[in-house]
Amino acid sequence: MNKIIRSSALTRTRLIEAASQVFASLGVQGATTREIARVAGVNEVTLFRHFASKEQLLGAVMENALALQTQALAHPEAWTQDLKIDLRQYAHLYNSMLEVQEDLIRTFIGEAKRHPEAAKQVIQEAAKPLGEKLVAYLQSSQRRGAVRADIDPFPAVDMFTGMLLAGMLCRSAKFNQSSYSCEEYIETCVDIFVRGISVAPSQL
Repeated sequence: MNKIIRSSALTRTRLIEAASQVFASLGVQGATTREIARVAGVNEVTLFRHFASKEQLLGAVMENALALQTQALAHPEAWTQDLKIDLRQYAHLYNSMLEVQEDLIRTFIGEAKRHPEAAKQVIQEAAKPLGEKLVAYLQSSQRRGAVRADIDPFPAVDMFTGMLLAGMLCRSAKFNQSSYSCEEYIETCVDIFVRGISVAPSQL
């Protein structure tokens, strides 16, 4: 029984990895379940035993891409409650995911206006838990008096992750390659963001 479970889990992992490759190279609309099954080395029937549709498989790919940060933020006690330390750690984890999933991310950006609504919803739902965890952290920091009460955490999180995404896209396109390092960019993003959301000493 355990062998069957392990075999099923391995097949599922292979399908997700194959789907990630195919979505990145052919796009969401261009990818087919037949091609994904071929790359995974299984037949289409096996694919449908694990995933009912291409959209469901897309959701699994997105969840897998975000797993690193979601796991890192899963335990509130892991936060130090020091904004700069915690957001620096988050930024490095988020940047690692961006770099690993660069091809897939660029595909989604390029197809943003052409994605079927079902695919858009899958992508948004997969990313939602991660954003919610960082929003919850900022809300907790507001209650502690560390983050300005007039800051809306939702657009703040979008802005922070957007800066990190822009940095990855520029680096991979060789923009400003010799001007500064990845580490310097992340540190600057964290510094500016923390200064912008922190309660000023005079307000404490």
